[in-house]
Amino acid sequence: MQLTNRSKVVSKKEMTLVERMYLPAIFSGMFITFSHFFRKKPTIKYPEQKREFSGVYRGQHVLKRDENGAERCTACGLCAVACPAEAITMVAAERQPGEENLYREEKYAATYEINMLRCIFCGDCEEACPKEAIFLTDRKVDTMYHRKNLVFGKDILVEQLNNPIDLAKRQTPAVKEFKHHKEYQHNQTFDKNTKRELNMEKPTVSHDQKTKLGHR
Repeated sequence: MQLTNRSKVVSKKEMTLVERMYLPAIFSGMFITFSHFFRKKPTIKYPEQKREFSGVYRGQHVLKRDENGAERCTACGLCAVACPAEAITMVAAERQPGEENLYREEKYAATYEINMLRCIFCGDCEEACPKEAIFLTDRKVDTMYHRKNLVFGKDILVEQLNNPIDLAKRQTPAVKEFKHHKEYQHNQTFDKNTKRELNMEKPTVSHDQKTKLGHR
């Protein structure tokens, strides 16, 4: 019974003496092996030589500060919700009087931790943050002998005042142009003169507007 018309008759060909000694196959394999000696080696002598990373390489996280040196993070929790590996945990706290130069808004992250053993460096936390507080940098995460040392807190994540991290190469020209517009609430920061948050100001509503909105 023939199921298809694509059947092919295979003839059994007897091998010669040279083929039975597998000499052609051996010489062909040796030629391929020796040809690799004359090719450029893909390996590098690390750490004397270091490979160049891509401009969008996602490495160790950083919690950014604003231009006044205050922490941008408001502990809103959006980064923790967006994290598919559930690697981010935080504890929110309320800013006290006199701490306006330390924290950008009234709520801040008293505790902020990232478990680097769980993190998959996907960048979802960076995309979810509405305050541009967390970014993935081109820095590599060092290996360690103990698991507890790979839970990074604010002492490691927060940007140092004397050593700011430049993230300009990770941002598109459209984003850079957007940051120049201080009239947007996203770009407004704490005003030390008025002692209040510029981005927390409520718009004034006239009496006629209240009447139209149904206010009594």
